[in-house]
Amino acid sequence: MATDRDGNPHRVVILLDTNALLIPSRSGVDIFSGLLEIVGAFEPVVPAEVVSELHGLAQGRGKSAAAARFGLTLASRCRILPKRDEEVPADAIISLHAGELSCPVLTNDRELKERLFEEGVPVIVLRNQKRLELIRK
Repeated sequence: MATDRDGNPHRVVILLDTNALLIPSRSGVDIFSGLLEIVGAFEPVVPAEVVSELHGLAQGRGKSAAAARFGLTLASRCRILPKRDEEVPADAIISLHAGELSCPVLTNDRELKERLFEEGVPVIVLRNQKRLELIRK
């Protein structure tokens, strides 16, 4: 059984937002390998709302649509959280799930990062377009 960075036999849950699933296509960074380096064994989790957002972005042509289609492929490797009944913005959904799961969030969305920091949630970000880094504030 794989262990986390501290040698514990459980997997660390990591919540991924839409922006996180676009990182590999836009910067060439393998987010799954990067997360493994940072935390050890992990379970990637994606809210259903993020998958819906990617489906919307994937319609059409161009680099953004191609990135979203690749993001959907990555999302298929993750546990998908059920859609929430509340009609709230995607960032609020991410924040709610992060609080409920007590887990870090992988994102490069500036506003979401600030919101999560205010709530005491650790955030994993892409640094210098080449590596992931865990930040706790």
